[in-house]
Amino acid sequence: MNAIISVFIWVGSGLLTVLLFLAVFTLNILLFPFDQKKKITHTQCFWWSDLLIGLNPYWSLKVSGLQHIDHKKAYVIIANHQSMADIVALYQVKMQFKWVAKASLFKVPFIGWCLSLIKHIKLNRGDFSSIKEIYQEASRWLRKDMSVLFFPEGTRSSSDEMGKFQNGAFKLAIKENKLILPICLKGTHAAIPKGSWIFKTKVAAKVIVLEPIATAGFGPGDFALLRDTVRSRIQEALQLE
Repeated sequence: MNAIISVFIWVGSGLLTVLLFLAVFTLNILLFPFDQKKKITHTQCFWWSDLLIGLNPYWSLKVSGLQHIDHKKAYVIIANHQSMADIVALYQVKMQFKWVAKASLFKVPFIGWCLSLIKHIKLNRGDFSSIKEIYQEASRWLRKDMSVLFFPEGTRSSSDEMGKFQNGAFKLAIKENKLILPICLKGTHAAIPKGSWIFKTKVAAKVIVLEPIATAGFGPGDFALLRDTVRSRIQEALQLE
């Protein structure tokens, strides 16, 4: 029975992702002169996320802390990273942002093409010039009042234990004097089967939007303090039941 359900989940998810691409591609052409920030095409990912979560009987996702989001402000969004399911989960906050995502994800058929069309930020790991460029691009989006989302661990963790946070996003937040919006992802590491395509275990995951952290009192040399403050807040949320 798990195998049969899993087939429907994977096939349904694939069809929904193709449909998302067609919607994004079409709107990208029709609205090209009017939607330079790709806000309307970005919102197509909201129904995609809703339907993927609703399609999967093994997933239960609770979202809290949405009252901490001011949709009129641009944030440097900081989230811990546990699995590919984080992408689906984070669209549940229903806010505008640009991902900073590794370049290989942009090559994935349909979902990667959507990332390109919506003008998310491509990171080539290990390429210093690329890293420099992504922060320049992130700065440009922030100055256009568009939030930018970082996974500062740089890679997915296999549990609720976080890895070390890299410094770049925190230097950027201080430089641009933008609020940091921490988001805690809990339980998503078990959302996608590892070593198998069959869903077997029900997963109760959480997306917890934490209170924003102002950067106005931090100088350029204080990025480590800011980094550790944000990581500590997310760690505390991870440890809550």
